[in-house]
Amino acid sequence: MGASPEGPVRSFPRGIDVTEEERDHLVDRWWASVQASSALGDPGTDPALVVVRRRPPTAMYWEAVRRVISLEEVASWLRGTEAVCRSAPSGVGQVGAAAALAWPGRRCTWEAIAYRTPDRWGSPRYIDTASVLATARRHPSLFQCFDARTRRLLIAPHTNCPILFGLRSTDPAHALTALAEVRSEPVERWMLFRTNQGTGDHVRRPWPMPPEPYTTGTLVGRVERPPVPSRGGHLFFKLNAGRGSTVPCVVFEPTKTLPRIVRSLLPGDRVRLWGGSQDDPLFRVEGVELLGWGPRLQPSGNPACPECRTRMGSLGRGRGFRCGRCHRRAPPERRGSERIPPTLPLGEYHPTPSARRHLSPRGPEPPIPSGRMD
Repeated sequence: MGASPEGPVRSFPRGIDVTEEERDHLVDRWWASVQASSALGDPGTDPALVVVRRRPPTAMYWEAVRRVISLEEVASWLRGTEAVCRSAPSGVGQVGAAAALAWPGRRCTWEAIAYRTPDRWGSPRYIDTASVLATARRHPSLFQCFDARTRRLLIAPHTNCPILFGLRSTDPAHALTALAEVRSEPVERWMLFRTNQGTGDHVRRPWPMPPEPYTTGTLVGRVERPPVPSRGGHLFFKLNAGRGSTVPCVVFEPTKTLPRIVRSLLPGDRVRLWGGSQDDPLFRVEGVELLGWGPRLQPSGNPACPECRTRMGSLGRGRGFRCGRCHRRAPPERRGSERIPPTLPLGEYHPTPSARRHLSPRGPEPPIPSGRMD
């Protein structure tokens, strides 16, 4: 952030046309401001500025939000928009900047962001947690404010950036009203953003089969084998996605709620998963919807002897059974079975709030705890 602007900052759907010389002059000024307020020496810092006369195709946004696209693809999408691009040092910031311009914005949420005074940048933030909880209870449209399971405040960043806190909401008016109700250190300025947070835009299509690296989507299928726990509390399982495709899947322990859900699954249970991959075929689950139950049976004990009406004894694994009185035998498949009632209702299950990605579908918000949680 540079020096404080005087007066409100506004954006407009239309503007006056400018000459090419005027445009280049404005772009140079804007880019100088971006560079002056960027931590260019920090790893992963890739500021970019993209200015266009015509909005890029909406298809570019959908591709960028669901897979990794290259700078060459960005250049192709921007062809015909009369784009002027500035970026440093790697240039990858152009991907996000151009995709933001292509975003249709029909499905959206809102975030009101409060900024710190420059003299406090880099120092610990002061935000009163009790006031955040009270504000969230008063405004049900707010989401991702607090995680009671991990006792984490979710509105403040953990970096040395100029942002003090941000309130996400499905209603722009409520976001602004709530902004004034949070007790904190002085707020230098604020801005209201229309965002794609919580929309699930990145998973609104089937996951590509065969699997492609760094792609997101949904999978529907039946559990093939019981989930296998690993060190750290993660769970691995295989999903039969149909047409001969079996997909290895994992839910991670930090999601808190998902391992409990997946642990209850049995072979044959039908589920819908959303998530994505990295540079391997493993599908990393971001959420689960239970669609239906398979045959949920478990062994009910040794069979009864048809003559003596007493329980037969086992002859060993795979060798069947024998009555202790009349010595009548029975094959191994005579072992009885009984139905296991499902332990969870059908429906969607989401990670604990602190483990959700910004784009992940919102789902129901956990209850906001009463009292102080400092």
